[in-house]
Amino acid sequence: MSATALHKAARDNDVAAITRLLAEGAQVDARDGSGATALLVATHADRVEAAKALIEAGADVNAKDGIEDSPYLYAGARGHLEILKMTLAHGADLKSINRYGGTALIPASERGHVETVRTLIEAGVDVDHVNRLGWTALLEAIILGDGGERHRKIVALLVEAGADVDLPDGKGTTPLQHARARGQAEIERILVAAGAH
Repeated sequence: MSATALHKAARDNDVAAITRLLAEGAQVDARDGSGATALLVATHADRVEAAKALIEAGADVNAKDGIEDSPYLYAGARGHLEILKMTLAHGADLKSINRYGGTALIPASERGHVETVRTLIEAGVDVDHVNRLGWTALLEAIILGDGGERHRKIVALLVEAGADVDLPDGKGTTPLQHARARGQAEIERILVAAGAH
């Protein structure tokens, strides 16, 4: 009876096997070769039922693997909304950071996961957290986003949540300067309306 059986059951979304393995004494937070728990494996594959069974059995939503991903951080970054909400309801550490020194909100903003961003803001994640690149969620949404509807909505959500619209990147370039340089006129309008310089 190894961690691998539990990890496989998680990947396969096999709740019956998860329940049986845990009843037989499998450790809910046992790690695989990459340092991932079964819950992180379920989160990678967006296996909602498996994640629910593991979380209800006490799996640690903040347990990090070898590259600093946790179920909470990964669900946020990838927009796996149902699993994210479960991690938030079971003690997700809103201050935890990924290997880039960023919160879950930063990659969620970059990747255009509107509902995930809304959920993380409502949960209380720091909207002005700066990662190791010198970027906030607002800067990532502009610099790495495509300027399309999803990123416009995210910029609006961040601004509404009180994000500092003038907080520059590590080189001193502001969100407004980045938006202008990329021809993101709609995002530029949102920032100017919020008093950005």
